[in-house]
Amino acid sequence: MAAAALRAQLNAHITGMYTEGVVDEDTFEELREEGTAAEVSRLYINDAHEIIDDIDTLMEQPEVDFDEVEALTQQLMWCTSSVGAEQVNLACMHFGNFYAINYKEGCLVSLALVKNEFLIVRHELEVMIELEEQIAACGPNS
Repeated sequence: MAAAALRAQLNAHITGMYTEGVVDEDTFEELREEGTAAEVSRLYINDAHEIIDDIDTLMEQPEVDFDEVEALTQQLMWCTSSVGAEQVNLACMHFGNFYAINYKEGCLVSLALVKNEFLIVRHELEVMIELEEQIAACGPNS
């Protein structure tokens, strides 16, 4: 596919991410203008996945360390703000309502929401990264 068609597809995909609320337009446009959107997205995907796995591991323990869960959730929220993934942040705040009162069952249900929101963002960012890589493979004169 020609680079121009790929660029149009990339722009349409990113516009869709804004429209669907996957990422905050102001935050993500700033990353695009700086030329760091793909790299920051890769870092976000890797870091957030690791943090969610760590939270999952803690939640599987018979005695949950809710202070550690809170610390990891704060890291996840900070990480999430790097790409403007507001729905993930909102899910984290909901999750926080349950770990704040040490309610494991509520945490498990709301952690599923955090994971789901993360998977949506990850998928959309991975599509964007793939399109950018395809454009780059076309060469600078395309």
